Amino acid sequence: MKRVVLTFALSSLIFSPQSLAEEDVKNAFLATYRSTLGELMSELKSELMAAMKKGGPANALEVCSTKAPQISAKISKQAGFFVGRTSLKPRNANNAPDDWEKKVLNAFEKSKARSKAKNEVPKTLEFFEVVETDGHKKRRYMKAIGTGGVCLLCHGTNISPDVKTKLKELYPDDTATGFKFGDLRGAFSITDNL
Repeated sequence: MKRVVLTFALSSLIFSPQSLAEEDVKNAFLATYRSTLGELMSELKSELMAAMKKGGPANALEVCSTKAPQISAKISKQAGFFVGRTSLKPRNANNAPDDWEKKVLNAFEKSKARSKAKNEVPKTLEFFEVVETDGHKKRRYMKAIGTGGVCLLCHGTNISPDVKTKLKELYPDDTATGFKFGDLRGAFSITDNL
């Protein structure tokens, strides 16, 4: 039996090396994207928590408004590909999803709706695809962002008056409220040219 399995495994290598190589390349990119997003999330969280300690949620909104785009730009430059955030309900109009991102976010929502462990789903949702746009191939990757307890202070349904005031000041067209714990709040999005 072992010989048959080994023969089958070897024949797979002989007859489809391209598909195996493509899968290895895809996995390498996924590992890079996940690692890069780990750096971004760590840096954003650190900045947000420091701002919260100094002045509460309203103070943290300043970080989201000014430092988050700077951190994303810095990480993008270091990584050599674009790293951003998007949502079906964006706070910042500059983070509105493109058509591909909308399609993936809607698929994430459907996947979450089908899951029995709804609060855990956003942590596991990710999507990778090579797309062609205007004759150029790009790798696209998205990783869902869930809504945790601390997120509800600025994204929930019961937002304090000082946070509401700051939101109106910084984001007059804000649509990123009304979330509940475990909701899919948006996603990190990576675009990488081939």
